[in-house]
Amino acid sequence: MRKSNHLEYLKKGDLVAVVSIAKYITKEECRFATQYIEKKGLKVFNLNKTILSRRGMFSGSDEERINLLQFILDSSNIKAIFFARGGYGSIRILDELNFDQFLKTPKWLIGFSDITVFLSHVSKSFNLPTIHAPMPYNFPNTSKKSLQELFDLLFGVRKAIKITSNKYNRLGMCKGKLIGGNLSILTSLLGSNSFPETKGNILLLEDIGEYLYSIDRMMYSLKRAAVFKNLSGLIIGKFSKINDNTPSFGQNIFQLIINILRDYKFPICFNFPVGHLKNNRPIIFFEDIILKVNESVELIYINHKNEK
Repeated sequence: MRKSNHLEYLKKGDLVAVVSIAKYITKEECRFATQYIEKKGLKVFNLNKTILSRRGMFSGSDEERINLLQFILDSSNIKAIFFARGGYGSIRILDELNFDQFLKTPKWLIGFSDITVFLSHVSKSFNLPTIHAPMPYNFPNTSKKSLQELFDLLFGVRKAIKITSNKYNRLGMCKGKLIGGNLSILTSLLGSNSFPETKGNILLLEDIGEYLYSIDRMMYSLKRAAVFKNLSGLIIGKFSKINDNTPSFGQNIFQLIINILRDYKFPICFNFPVGHLKNNRPIIFFEDIILKVNESVELIYINHKNEK
């Protein structure tokens, strides 16, 4: 089977795990997803062992979540980890995990939002691809197209994503590894060994529920940390449920970002269908892509387009 940076694509009959390590979730909330995964020909590891009891807002205590994820990371027969949901909690346990056994038998990590912590850490520290995609909690409200594309990726079929252009886009073409995730989470990783390498790469950002002034502050934090200095390109995904305050911030999300990035020349794509939305398109981080921003926008995997 073809490999992607030492990760094998899945095949029918492979064992995968649905794991709760962030905000609390019930087994019932995972049923739709586990049934969907099994219909795709995969086997789901015992939910009774991977969906923890509630501890405050979290799925288990820090210690319980550390022990659970360590067990799954170490399990050589498990080929992919579907993080059950985001919320908050990943950063509390990251530094207590040991990835030695995981590196002997690496597996796909699948999630977004708070799970950006793990996606970014694994790609940065171990040069392994991860998948930014809907999680089991989101499956019931995710478009059929996005879910199908997720399993296409896992089984080795990678197709270009083509969308209409946005009037705020900065046109151009660029190449590089795709990196990024949730803006709030990435900002919390600044200065750590989990923040992605930006030089020559294409950064994707998305977020939910933030105030415009807070987004402005986080973007300036990234700018002051020289995150944008050597980027090849920038993809702005969905910024959902954005709030304004009184008096109004005075700019929309597009104007805010364009203003902060006015000194840079790389292509910028707005409204890419990634993030907290029904049509959350799955993408592979730490893979080489071409981004074309013209009358339409196209994201193309350089080495693996339409391969199986």
